[in-house]
Amino acid sequence: MTPHSTATSSATVIPLCSGTDAGHACSHAPSIAENQCVVRSNDWVNAEYKHLVLTAPALALTARAGQFFHLACPASNEDTPYLRRPMSIYGVDAEDQRIEFLYKVQGAGTRGLAQLVSGETLDALGPLGKGFTLPANQPAAHVLLLGRGVGLATMAPLAKEAKAAGARVTAILSARSPALMMSADYLRDAGANVLMVTDDEQTSDVVQVESLIRRIHAEHPITYATTCGSNRLLSMLQRVASQLDITGEVALEQRMGCGYGACYACVRPFRKHAQSDELSYRRVCWDGPVFDLQETTSW
Repeated sequence: MTPHSTATSSATVIPLCSGTDAGHACSHAPSIAENQCVVRSNDWVNAEYKHLVLTAPALALTARAGQFFHLACPASNEDTPYLRRPMSIYGVDAEDQRIEFLYKVQGAGTRGLAQLVSGETLDALGPLGKGFTLPANQPAAHVLLLGRGVGLATMAPLAKEAKAAGARVTAILSARSPALMMSADYLRDAGANVLMVTDDEQTSDVVQVESLIRRIHAEHPITYATTCGSNRLLSMLQRVASQLDITGEVALEQRMGCGYGACYACVRPFRKHAQSDELSYRRVCWDGPVFDLQETTSW
């Protein structure tokens, strides 16, 4: 894919330090930039979602699966968004200088994004947050991706990273209807075995999805499981993973203010330990948005 414009991307690197680290050395803090990205395409994939492809500067191209960018959404005919909008990466290709987002058009910010056309510029702050961490040195690793709705976008890049690490990848995709199912071709191209369940076909019920996961595990033991996009699927996967001794992570969606830990607008409770009822409070943007599967509380 080549850019549709002669405009070039650029970035302003921002020294970053978490609010709790003020006054201390921050050599551990991630490098982020205010990236001026050029729109290549911004096309509808179905009646609710659009696929945005950008030419991005070098630092933005270091983003990993599970990380996100804080987008300065432009004004639309109806709205002028005040705050940036967090959005997980859907794809990144450093050689092609490309980052991608898959988003649902449903609010002031995304209505503005939906009006972007080829050649325009989008300000994307990032990459931000903690991404997925695949278990190291696992022979015969089998990664399960379980997602619904926009959660599919968050986990899609993980399939490529897992396959590159030599893992078997199974993706269970859930949606209201076949027309709203996304990412199946993307995941197949990445080498994943893709299974689709929908409300319309009465195959997305949590009980049925649990049975499907247990059958998959019986055939090829799952060693690492991830989910995003559904509280019901999260609760079920936590229980099943605990019973089957499967490690895992969850990517959370959360309203944010700054995106890098300073404003504390995205704080939510977590278990201090996987088997503990004692809670701690963490910032989704800074400590996540990817967290241990068993430490995450439902919402």
